[in-house]
Amino acid sequence: MTRNSLRIDDALEAYLAVLLPEEPSVLARLREETSRLEAASMQIGRDQGRFMTLLLCCLGARRTIEVGVFTGYSTLITALALPNTGRIVACDINRQWTEIALRYWRKAGVADKIDLRIGPAADTLDAMLAGGNGETYDFAFIDADKPGYDGYYERCLALLRPGGVIAIDNALWGGAVANSAKNSEDTQAIRALNEKISRDPRVEAYLAPVGDGVHLAWKK
Repeated sequence: MTRNSLRIDDALEAYLAVLLPEEPSVLARLREETSRLEAASMQIGRDQGRFMTLLLCCLGARRTIEVGVFTGYSTLITALALPNTGRIVACDINRQWTEIALRYWRKAGVADKIDLRIGPAADTLDAMLAGGNGETYDFAFIDADKPGYDGYYERCLALLRPGGVIAIDNALWGGAVANSAKNSEDTQAIRALNEKISRDPRVEAYLAPVGDGVHLAWKK
């Protein structure tokens, strides 16, 4: 059976949702509060959150990076999946949105696992590299400004240990990447990075059709 023979209609989506484990109440409350924001579409879905949890568990991740925090849903998912000794460097530039994140991280009792750094992510990652942190991280999640994706990918790849994984969100960009008539700056940036990763000899990669597309790159 090819993928073309399967369509995720409402009934199948509902079936998949039923199979998801019960979401911790703190995650559900954060997701509900975020859904009322004008920028709510920036939040990943519950299914993608479960995908990330399983990925982190399979990696045995302890040290992770997040580029683009928003209200902290994906960061909280990561923190809950990490062991007590796990740590996340979380990069964002928006104090208003991350104030919501901090509230829920504290409620969940995981705020001590999260090192929130407010400022341009490229500067934060460069400082981490300059501080001798190359090849010491297990996982990186990139979900920020799309024109910056390539730079974040390169920096995160340098920070990842061999066997670590980068997950890049919005890699399908609502289907725009496959439409030659769609050529916004964001679309072109994502399309170019998808093509680059698919040919990158430093990684093994797969663009998973989860959520709005998650491009996974495993560092050799």
